[in-house]
Amino acid sequence: MLTAARLGAAALSAALLTGAAAAPALADSPSPSPVAAPDGLYGKGDPTYDGVWRQSLALTALAGARVTPADSAVSWLTGQQCADGGWPSFRADTAAACDARTEDSNATAVAIQALVALGGHQDAVDKGVQWLKATQNTDGSWAYNPGSPGDANSTGLAVNALFAAKADPAQVAKDGRSAFDGLALFQLGCAAPADQRGAFAYQPDPAGALAPNTLATAQTAPAAAGGRLPVANTNRTDAAPKALTCADGSTEKTVPRADSAEAAGAYLTAQLMAGGGHLALTTPGAAPTPDYTATAWAALGLIQGGHPQQAAGAVDWLAKEGGTWSKGGTDASATATLLLVAQAAQRDPAAFGADLVAQLTALGPAPKAATAAPSASASAAKKDGKKDGGMGQYWLIGVGLLIGVGGGLILSLQRKRGLKP
Repeated sequence: MLTAARLGAAALSAALLTGAAAAPALADSPSPSPVAAPDGLYGKGDPTYDGVWRQSLALTALAGARVTPADSAVSWLTGQQCADGGWPSFRADTAAACDARTEDSNATAVAIQALVALGGHQDAVDKGVQWLKATQNTDGSWAYNPGSPGDANSTGLAVNALFAAKADPAQVAKDGRSAFDGLALFQLGCAAPADQRGAFAYQPDPAGALAPNTLATAQTAPAAAGGRLPVANTNRTDAAPKALTCADGSTEKTVPRADSAEAAGAYLTAQLMAGGGHLALTTPGAAPTPDYTATAWAALGLIQGGHPQQAAGAVDWLAKEGGTWSKGGTDASATATLLLVAQAAQRDPAAFGADLVAQLTALGPAPKAATAAPSASASAAKKDGKKDGGMGQYWLIGVGLLIGVGGGLILSLQRKRGLKP
């Protein structure tokens, strides 16, 4: 469950192969026996390793779909927060004090973004941000659990949360090293082979070398581009992302902050093209398999970076194949992530291989209300309608001039409706 819903198998494999990561303490009360999903939680599977993660993604995605969740769904998430502001992966007993070692930067980061998206939870958001600041490593990075070496995925998610909470990552620093400095630790620069430049490693190997990791790059790309969840397609450019420019013989290992997002986007674009629209998971001794998590985050990162055209192939592939990942809409984390991708790409979530909003709402408590988000065509029609209304004003002026008092009465009514000729 961890590999599919959280960091993904690619990042976990990288950690195991490099030997750089301590085993994360994923939940307050891990149990060898499956834990039943509590009331208020989205998804029916054991929440031990991903309860807060999947709940946060679900609430963020539904907020983007203008669905007002049940109070029990929101209170379940806020009730998981520890007294010091962090969230673990799952607290089976919220009456018991948290074990600080099991608090989880990934869960905390997505919980902050969900509560910002929902609105009305500033105290919990502020406490969560303070926890992130307190647990930042001295090199500017974040670890999965406090006290461990940092990794790209956790650092990227923390930066997303800071952006969501309007806390400038450049000003969130430990020992003079900012959150952006932490991100830069994991990105391959000019010293790397040309086809690896711009990629992010999960963590350095014991010798300090960086190896490109597609999931680490994908899950870090939205942060490098200054984004958060939900991703909005508001930074569009028509050009492809620019690959990192390096002088001949350059041995520079660090990617400048200004070039980070473009370099990551160029690497992801090349990987997606090579994979026919999706990223692949490669582990020793096994044939490559589609990496749905990495592909979804790559699409989000490219869209956040202003490159929806380069994300389009991945979005199409996810619309076609995502049902396998979401297990027919029964996996809350995957379904919510697909919905976030559809929203970012401005695709119809009701026809993204399935009706994603209906699938996701069916996995949790009945929502309070749902207001359909306007489609792109509806927004355009509304905009055109305003233009027509503007022309109508002048037509009405002409009528008023022709029919005198009657025309004056019509113009008066138009002014009351917001049209001021």
